[in-house]
Amino acid sequence: MLFIEYPKCTTCQKAKRWLDDHGISHEDRHIKEDNPTFEELKEWYERSGLPLKRFFNTSGLLYKSMELKDKLPLMSEEEQLRLLATDGMLIKRPLVITDTVILTGFKAAEWEAKLLS
Repeated sequence: MLFIEYPKCTTCQKAKRWLDDHGISHEDRHIKEDNPTFEELKEWYERSGLPLKRFFNTSGLLYKSMELKDKLPLMSEEEQLRLLATDGMLIKRPLVITDTVILTGFKAAEWEAKLLS
């Protein structure tokens, strides 16, 4: 399991504690130092079945300063994925990647259903 996080993010810290509490081993990756590539994001998005907007950190300062709320609807999926690949702070975190599951953000009930079943 790949756990992509921003260590200073309190939600990421809670998620990591949840994984540890449930004995789920994971490989950590710092989203700012090792930003997901366009190819990775494209694969994860296609495998996830989630709307592309779920991959954006819509509450982040960068998202807001770039006024992406208004710009994203005018962009193609490829343009949005390329934009995500430019800066890890645009990506919803934490991200969990397994062979069968892709999770964006942390919701304990969702994680429990997807990772413990």
